[in-house]
Amino acid sequence: MNEQYNNEIHNLIYSHKIIAFIKGNKLKPMCGFSDTVIQILNKFNINYYTVDVLKNNKIRKNIKLYSQWPTIPQVYINREFIGGADILLDLYNTYKLHEILEKFTNS
Repeated sequence: MNEQYNNEIHNLIYSHKIIAFIKGNKLKPMCGFSDTVIQILNKFNINYYTVDVLKNNKIRKNIKLYSQWPTIPQVYINREFIGGADILLDLYNTYKLHEILEKFTNS
C-alpha cells in the first residue's frame, strides 16, 4: 500500500466521526450498494462525510487494503470499521445500528 494514501485514508477516518467511502456522493450515489448506505445514514439525524472513490483510484484501491475488506462502500463510525452495505442494512434492521449511533452520539 502506498504510504501517502494510507496516511490520507487514516487522516480522513480520524477527521470525521462518521465516514462512508462510496461510489458517488450523498446526492448521487453511483451504485445500488452506495445508495443503500446513504439511505440508511439519512434515516438518522446525523452528520456524516462521504468520500467518492470514483474520483481517486488510489483511495479506491487502498481503502480495501487499509480495512482488509474487498468491497465498497465502507463505513466507519468513531474510527471503527463497521462494514459495507449488507452489514449496515443488517445492523439497521436489527436496531444494532441505532444502538451504535446512540452510544456514539451520547458519549
